[in-house]
Amino acid sequence: MDVEKLRAILAALQGTDVTRLDWTNGQERLTLRMGHPPAPVTALHAVPGAAPAVAGLPTPPQVTPLAPAGSAQAPAAAAAARDDSFTVNSPFVGTFYRSASPDNPAFVEPGQVVKKGQVLCIVEAMKLMNEIEAEQPGRLVEALIQNGSPVEYGEPLFRFEPV
Repeated sequence: MDVEKLRAILAALQGTDVTRLDWTNGQERLTLRMGHPPAPVTALHAVPGAAPAVAGLPTPPQVTPLAPAGSAQAPAAAAAARDDSFTVNSPFVGTFYRSASPDNPAFVEPGQVVKKGQVLCIVEAMKLMNEIEAEQPGRLVEALIQNGSPVEYGEPLFRFEPV
């Protein structure tokens, strides 16, 4: 979709009572939700040896280096690469939410079987709530992102196994 088209749609919706818009044009599909759930409450924990956070600036994520090829962790990583699991990735840069609001249960839980089109989570981008749906059926193995965390484009959100 053309970014200018998207901006025009957003500008047209500003100041209206529209809370949801579903639009399909051939293979393109757009679902917009106006508004957002309350911000999640998060606790800050001091990490020994970590630099203090500067007000207003995000703290960089912790990075775990990959194990060398000959290490004990390498066979486990290789086995995981051979399995037939698949991931659902974020189509946007935004904030990840596992439920519609902090009071609601998560859309999906580990072990749950989902069907194609079922809502898995919400990614808030540009103050729009974007429902992320399953593109194929599967059993949720694990949620890879914590609720309320920022996500990048293409970042894996969930890992599923086929059913």
